[in-house]
Amino acid sequence: MSHLTYYNYPGVGERYRENYYYSQACRVGDKIECAGQGGWDPKTGVVPKNIDEEIDQAFANVELNLTHAGGKGWSQVYKVRSYHCKLDMEALTALGRNMRKWCPDHAPIWTCIGVAGLAEETMHVEIEVEAHDPK
Repeated sequence: MSHLTYYNYPGVGERYRENYYYSQACRVGDKIECAGQGGWDPKTGVVPKNIDEEIDQAFANVELNLTHAGGKGWSQVYKVRSYHCKLDMEALTALGRNMRKWCPDHAPIWTCIGVAGLAEETMHVEIEVEAHDPK
């Protein structure tokens, strides 16, 4: 769908576009849809070994992705899907903490899914969002 606008933030976003031929975000009318964001360092791609740090970084990467696509960030997110290689209380606690931090004025709808694996072996979580960004 070439009439849509696609976005890839500098560093990992551009590298994944080159290597795997997909985009990090796409604007569809007044919505921004984001590909799953891992807890990678957005410049180097390194994923922290600690699940709390990985989830914190994944939330920060969602913010980066949304703002790079012209949105205002987590304040516009209405739908969240999180994918987890290990879905336990430690991960859920970190997710809840980040949802409260990044969305203090609203609680988006959320689907939390346990999976066998993600695109990168070092990843344990991936967060995908949809945001409403009226122009």
